Amino acid sequence: LKLRAESRVWFDGKSTVRDWSCKATQIDAVIDADAGAVAGVLKGQKAVKTVTLTFPAAKLDCANGTMNGHMMKALNGATNPNITFVLSGYELSTAAAVKGTLNGALTINGVTKPISMPAEFAAAGGALHVTGKYALTMTEWQVVPPRLMMGAMKVDPVITVNFDLQLQP
Repeated sequence: LKLRAESRVWFDGKSTVRDWSCKATQIDAVIDADAGAVAGVLKGQKAVKTVTLTFPAAKLDCANGTMNGHMMKALNGATNPNITFVLSGYELSTAAAVKGTLNGALTINGVTKPISMPAEFAAAGGALHVTGKYALTMTEWQVVPPRLMMGAMKVDPVITVNFDLQLQP
């Protein structure tokens, strides 16, 4: 499978000044799946074997150059240039809609931790549409939330990672 261009990953957060959002403008994906994986997953079969998603920190865009710089500094982007998610397994339930849990290892700031994220799966024009969100506490990955204006502006350490991925044969 390969990632369609319209796939998206973005991060939403809050600060004492305003809410913010940053998007991954580049997503590199390596996906190993059985033939017929799209239909297989929608039938509750584990047809996707491995997934590795990589997001270059320098390609995260908050639509504000100054904020992009603060984010790169907080992520130690010069030393740890990539954010990576490696799928280790997943669970599926085909009750009403296909829902499941994605399990894997997330690496941010050079720190790797196991995570489990709820996800939903659907068909989308011949592709497997995978959506979900995950509440992430930056400090668990040793990312220090930015504080600016002599501490008057503080970024909340909890952000929401949103994903809307389309995997096609």
